Amino acid sequence: ALFEGFFVDECLVDVWDAIFIESGLKSMLVPHRELDNGAHNAVKMLGRPLTPAVFFPFSFKQIFELILFLPLNLVPVVGVPLFVIITGSRLGKLSHYRWFKLRGVQKKERVAELRRNLWDYTWFGTVAMVLQLIPVLSFFFLLTSAAGAALWAARLENERQDCDRDRRVRQAQTPPPRRIVAVRHHHR
Repeated sequence: ALFEGFFVDECLVDVWDAIFIESGLKSMLVPHRELDNGAHNAVKMLGRPLTPAVFFPFSFKQIFELILFLPLNLVPVVGVPLFVIITGSRLGKLSHYRWFKLRGVQKKERVAELRRNLWDYTWFGTVAMVLQLIPVLSFFFLLTSAAGAALWAARLENERQDCDRDRRVRQAQTPPPRRIVAVRHHHR
């Protein structure tokens, strides 16, 4: 995560944004980035960011956790897998940081969404972590993990937008509730 933060964060944001453009989510980027609509592909469309564009936020908490859990690697058999799962869980939760920022999701809602999908984020981050530990290929897998996170977020965002659109259509088609008028009969 330190490597990403210091050297390639801008590149990862570009990968993410190009995938969002290709996935039909260009409108989410418009307030945050200049886009060249005349460009012939998504990468060429990318202009300068208009708001801070961060893929992985720098955090002392992240460094502290890394140092805290590093000794797990010394525990025979289970230490390394535990370390990878714990740090992978953190990596997985950070993998959609850009999506939450683009949506304007507040911390409380973000935490709730991360909790609802905890296992998905844990496994995604764990696999990404394992792949990024492969010597020589780690940078390649860093980019493909960012692409995978963006594709996953694009699918979730398109599903979310479809649900919102369906809900609005149903609300528009639902007739207003009938007013029931009580009629009193007078008995003689």
